[in-house]
Amino acid sequence: MQNPQSISELTHLIQSVLENELEPVYWVIGEIADFRQAPQGHAYFELVEKQGNQVMAKIKANLWQFTYRTVAARFESQTGSGLKNGMKVLAQVNVNYHPVYGLSVNVKDIDPSFSLGERARIRQETIDRLTKEGLLRLNANLQLPILVQKIAIISSPTAAGYGDFINQIEHNPNGYKLYHRLFPSMMQGNEAVASLVQAITLAESMREKLQLEAIVIIRGGGAQLDLDCFDDYRVAAKIANCTLPVFTGIGHERDETIADLVAHTRLKTPTAVAEFLLSGFREFEENLGIALTRLDRATRQKLREEETLLNQFSLRIKSGIGNRLNLEKEKLTSKTSRISTLAKNRIGVQTIQLDSLEKNFKKALDNFLSKENERLESRITSLRQLNPETIFARGYTRSEINGIPISQTKAHIGDQLVTHTSGEKINSTITQIEEK
Repeated sequence: MQNPQSISELTHLIQSVLENELEPVYWVIGEIADFRQAPQGHAYFELVEKQGNQVMAKIKANLWQFTYRTVAARFESQTGSGLKNGMKVLAQVNVNYHPVYGLSVNVKDIDPSFSLGERARIRQETIDRLTKEGLLRLNANLQLPILVQKIAIISSPTAAGYGDFINQIEHNPNGYKLYHRLFPSMMQGNEAVASLVQAITLAESMREKLQLEAIVIIRGGGAQLDLDCFDDYRVAAKIANCTLPVFTGIGHERDETIADLVAHTRLKTPTAVAEFLLSGFREFEENLGIALTRLDRATRQKLREEETLLNQFSLRIKSGIGNRLNLEKEKLTSKTSRISTLAKNRIGVQTIQLDSLEKNFKKALDNFLSKENERLESRITSLRQLNPETIFARGYTRSEINGIPISQTKAHIGDQLVTHTSGEKINSTITQIEEK
C-alpha cells in the first residue's frame, strides 16, 4: 500500500506543479457571467466559453480592487460601458490555485478593443443576415399615412427620453393632438431583447383596437455597449417584420444601431422623433392652407372665366335674338302684306260673288214670291168658294143634329134639327124620314 497524502499535501502539490509548469500570464477569450462587485472593491465573476447556448467550459475569475479600478476605468472610457454579464472579453490572466478556494484566474488586464471589435463582427454578421433574408428595408417600404395621429410608444416609463418626448408632443405651441399609448419595455440589460420583442408584439396586437398608425421606440441615450439590445437580430427582425411603420429615437451620436437600419424612419433623439411627428402636422396644415389658397384662386379664376363666357354668351344671345326678331318681324310684315293683299283680293272676289248671289237671290225671291202670291190667290179663291157664307149666299143651308152635321150622324124621327141659312137659324123636329 502506498503512503497516503493529506489533502493539504495534494493541494500544495497541485499548486506547485501549476506554478512551475504554466506561463505567468495567458490571454483568454470568454464571456462574463455571474458578475458581482464586493464591498471591498473587488470584482468576482466567471469566464465562460459557449457553443450556442451550451457551456463548454468555465472558470472563476478575480479582479482585485486596484487592478479593477484601473482596468474598469480604461474599459469604460473606450467602450462607453462598464463590465457586465454577457459581455465577451479578451482578458490577460494568470492561473491561480488555492488549497481552500480551488482553481481560479486572476485578471490582470482586459483589452477594450477586442470587445469593440467582437461587437462589430457580430453586428456585421447580423446586418448580412438581415440583408440576405430581405429584411433590412422591409419596414421602410410601408406606406406612411398622410398624417400620423395615433402611435404606440415603446420605452421605459422612467426614461428621461420618454419624459422629454411626452412633454414635447403634449405642450407643442400649435396645440396639435397626438394620441399615444405606452408599451413599457426594458431598454438595456440581459432581459432587454425579450422585453422589446414582447412590447412590439403587444403593440401590433392592439393595432386595430387603438387604430395605431406607427410605433415609436425611444430610449434617450446611453453608453455604447448599453445599446447592444438594439443590435440583436431578434429585435431587428421583429422591427423589420412589423406591420406598422417603426420610428427610432434611441438618442446616441455614434453609428446607427441595427434597429435604426431596419426601422422605417431613424432619428437621433426622442425629441427629434417628436419634432418629426409634429412637423407632419405643420406640413399638413401648410399643405391644407396652400390647397385652400389654390382652390380659392382656381375658383375665382374659374368664376371670372365663366363670367366672361357668360357675358359673351349673353351678347351672342342678345345679338342672335335681335337678328331673329328683325328677321321674324320682316317675315311677319311680309306675311301681313301678303295676307292683306290676299284678303283684299278675296274680299273683292267674295263681294262680286256676293253681289251675284244677291241678284240671283232677289230674282229667285221675286219668282218665289210671285208664285206664292199666285198660289195664295188661288187658295184664297178656293177658300172663298168653300166659305159657308158664300155657299149660304148661293141658297144652300147646313143642318145639324146635336151640333153634328147631319151627313155625319144618323137622323131619327123626333130628333131636333138645326138648320143654318145665310141669315137665319131654324130649329125643327124630324117627323118623317124617307130613304133615297
